[in-house]
Amino acid sequence: MERNAADQRRLVLLGHLLRSVLAVALLTGLYYVVPLEGGFGITTVLTLVLGLAVFGFLTAWQITAISHAQFPRMRALEALATGVPLFLVLFSATYYLLAAQDPAAFSEPLSRTDALYFTITTFATVGFGDIVATTQGGRVLVTFQMVADLILIGIIAKALVGAIKIGMHRRSSQAPGLEDES
Repeated sequence: MERNAADQRRLVLLGHLLRSVLAVALLTGLYYVVPLEGGFGITTVLTLVLGLAVFGFLTAWQITAISHAQFPRMRALEALATGVPLFLVLFSATYYLLAAQDPAAFSEPLSRTDALYFTITTFATVGFGDIVATTQGGRVLVTFQMVADLILIGIIAKALVGAIKIGMHRRSSQAPGLEDES
C-alpha cells in the first residue's frame, strides 16, 4: 500500500514537472516564432494590458485549483513555473517592439534574446546596466514592469502560499496522515 502511494506521488511529481517544462518550452518557442511587427503603439500597450489581465485571470484560477488540489505544493510550483514565464514573455515582447520602433529607447538595439535578457534582469532586480532604457517611454515601461514585478512577487506569492495552506488543511481533514506527502 505504501509503495503504491509513493509511486503515485512520483507520477504526480513527474506530471507536474513535465507540464511545467512543456509550458516554458512552448512559451519560449512562441516568443521566438510569433511575428512581432507593427512597431510600438497603442495596440502594443493594449496587448500588454490584455495579456496582464489574462495573466491575472489565470493566476486567480490557479489559486483556486491549488486550494482544491490533491498535492497543493506541487500545483503551486507548476503555477509559478508556467505563470512567471508568461509574465516575462509579455514584457519582453513589448520591449522588443519598443526597441524596433525607437532604436534610441535602449542603450543598444534589442534582439528578441536581448529583450528577454533585459526583462529577466529587471525581474530579478539584478540590473547589470549593460542594457538600459534611455527614453522617457522606455523608462516608464521599465518602471511599470518593476511595479508589476513587486505585485507578482508579493501579493501573488502570498496568495499562492495561502492557497497551499488551504489545500493542505483541506487534504489533511479529508484523509489524516497525508499532510506531509507533497
